[in-house]
Amino acid sequence: MDLHVRYEGDDDPEKCTARKLARFDVVDLHHTARETPYGVVLNPHAEQALSPADDTSVLVALDCSWETAGKAMFELDGEHRALPFLVAANPVNYGQPFQLNTAEAFAGALAILGHRERAEAVLSKFTWGHTFLELNEEPLRRYADCEDSSEVVAVQQEYLDAGEG
Repeated sequence: MDLHVRYEGDDDPEKCTARKLARFDVVDLHHTARETPYGVVLNPHAEQALSPADDTSVLVALDCSWETAGKAMFELDGEHRALPFLVAANPVNYGQPFQLNTAEAFAGALAILGHRERAEAVLSKFTWGHTFLELNEEPLRRYADCEDSSEVVAVQQEYLDAGEG
């Protein structure tokens, strides 16, 4: 599976997981939407959740600051999918639901799509990487066992309801 990043370059270069993954030849960076290949676009504003039914050979993430991650930023060609409830393990957003960095987004997507070893390889480049998989072990396993997006949403709702209690 090819991993591609539409790279905005508006965050701290020292903390940018996309740039680090590119240095290790794990992802390809693209500086314009036109350069970015068609695939499944990880988009928190998408109406459909990512599920194992999303058979793809190309995953695309947008790398930008959370402050600029508005809906318009995600105007990329492809099938747009939102990641379900997952908790960040990175030092900037540790413990925050839905506040994943690019490496965590790719790892979460890969695990849901049945590529757990690839998810581990992506996160192995970061000292905190294993923590993401540990924090999200149960939901990632449950999402990966779902048939489609509606099942993923139902599982996600269980976690959201538990958090309200």
